[in-house]
Amino acid sequence: MSDKQNANTCDGQQREQSGQHKQNQQGGQSGQSSHSQQREQGGKQARPSVTRRTLHYYWVATKNHLGLFVALVLSTLGFGGFQTYGNPFVMGLIVDRVSSSPVPPDQVFQVFGPYIAALVLINVCGQTCSKLQDYTLWKLEIAVNYDLATMAFDALSNQSMSFHTNRFGGTLVSQTSKFMSAYNQLVEAMVHPFLPVTGSIIYVCVLLGPRVPVYVCVLLVLLAVYASVSYIMYKRILHLNEKAATAQNNLSGELSDAVTNILSVKTYGREDYERALFDAANKEVVARDSKRMRSSLARGIITACLAVVIMSVVTVFISGGNAWFGITAGTLVMMFTYTYTITIQFNFINSGLQRFNRAFGDASGMTVVLDEPRLVADVDDATPLVVREGSIDFERIGFSYDDGGVQTSVFHDFDLHIPAGQRVGLVGMSGAGKTTLTKLLLRLVDIQEGRILVDGQDVARVTQQSLRRNIAYVPQESLLFHRSIAENIAYGRPDATIDQIREAARQANALEFIEKLPQGFDTITGERGIKLSGGQRQRIVIARAMLADCPILVLDEATSALDSESEALVQDALARLMSGRTAIVVAHRLSTVANLDRIVVLGDGGVVEDGTHDQLVEAGGTYAHLWGRQSGAFFGE
Repeated sequence: MSDKQNANTCDGQQREQSGQHKQNQQGGQSGQSSHSQQREQGGKQARPSVTRRTLHYYWVATKNHLGLFVALVLSTLGFGGFQTYGNPFVMGLIVDRVSSSPVPPDQVFQVFGPYIAALVLINVCGQTCSKLQDYTLWKLEIAVNYDLATMAFDALSNQSMSFHTNRFGGTLVSQTSKFMSAYNQLVEAMVHPFLPVTGSIIYVCVLLGPRVPVYVCVLLVLLAVYASVSYIMYKRILHLNEKAATAQNNLSGELSDAVTNILSVKTYGREDYERALFDAANKEVVARDSKRMRSSLARGIITACLAVVIMSVVTVFISGGNAWFGITAGTLVMMFTYTYTITIQFNFINSGLQRFNRAFGDASGMTVVLDEPRLVADVDDATPLVVREGSIDFERIGFSYDDGGVQTSVFHDFDLHIPAGQRVGLVGMSGAGKTTLTKLLLRLVDIQEGRILVDGQDVARVTQQSLRRNIAYVPQESLLFHRSIAENIAYGRPDATIDQIREAARQANALEFIEKLPQGFDTITGERGIKLSGGQRQRIVIARAMLADCPILVLDEATSALDSESEALVQDALARLMSGRTAIVVAHRLSTVANLDRIVVLGDGGVVEDGTHDQLVEAGGTYAHLWGRQSGAFFGE
């Protein structure tokens, strides 16, 4: 991977860093950012590395099913050996026997019986190998595809938020699908033509070498020239396949982006605009594929000419073989049959290399993703977080992010102590670091200096899953899966009973509207919950948090996008949710935090003010100025 970029994150521009210090995120396509200007992966100098890495990942998955792989190789070689070379060899012996002297009719079976038995046995073994080849190929592809899909899913699900922020979701899905199908293409290209070609060379040397060594040497030289020319041309056009795959990924990204935001497209009447973007990406696919096609055809023409040369040489040998070298008729039959067969197989090398090209191009995107370092990773000796009280300490925190080469400091020597069970509001101007602080707590971002403690345990030393399973996070945008309402509520606690799900929905003021739906808790919410209103989605997310029953709660602008009626219901549900928990509430609207236990005003990389609502208003500082521009109250005592 040749491109490097920082991946630090803050607020709306989530750029992350790894461990306790800055790291550069490496990856050929990590700069994807806009509709039609996604960066192509790597330069020409990086392509061999990507190809080798692709083979590495494929071999890792194949090793788990090594028996199937070995059986596939042996059955493929056996099928070609028996059917393609065994039959002509026995027929050559029969021709020699017929040519040597006439056979009386009553001695046909006596003379040719062994040959007939050999042919029957050869064909039985050949057909057995054929069916074993079909079975092992199919079984291997199914088994390895399962492992590759798991590998890709684990890599994507464990990557940082900035990784996903900088990529189209549709492109990642497309790359995963292509990564799996590329393996099938490679294996099938190995089965035909590369393994048969390898077997043919071995069989020709073994069967014809003792009979016509000069011919075999000449044939091997010609075949070596053929293979060398094919490989050189293959290397020259490898980058065309990667570019074609990149264009296909961009096209998938454009389609995904338009479909995901279809409401905006329609309400703004921008169908033509999106069509133009899609058409531009589609034309790029056509251009890349056309260039690849022309190069492949040119390679095919050159290799076809070499095949004609090979057949011309064998014709000369067969014509004068008996007169010049005393070659028997049966051997001449074998020479022609074997050479014709191997020439046809070598002719398929062109299409086989084309499939290799396409496969490596298709797989390159996901290979780069798999090679991406995890910017936020568990340490080797990470232990599960155990929360007994829920106190939180930010100690001498230092955090900054790099955006376009410009370093921006968010926190410097930042300290904040939140006692267990305290409800704390975070306020301040945009860019003060309110949301960033919650991301640091959840380890969606890693700090560069200092440490964060939960009940005295450093969050950098505990497992990420145990940390996040102890913190219920309610974002501004309700995050729902395209699943049933019951499944969405139970997401934080999959073993919950339907009665527990109903109770959580009741406490979140969601039970009434859910029961009015035709399918109740079995109602499918649609992608990202599109079938429900904003207030309904938010109450389902709150019900999820209630059912998870975490000791720590983080609310990030949880009511900012709701109408008055929905806001009242959500506020009431949130008040119940915060009861008895350590709660951090991020808010722009100060009415949402006015009656919390404590309000912390952030700014200039640290804490500007800290106190209750009444204390801060009386102090007449930043909070009082902001409060003077707003009115109302949110949480009651």
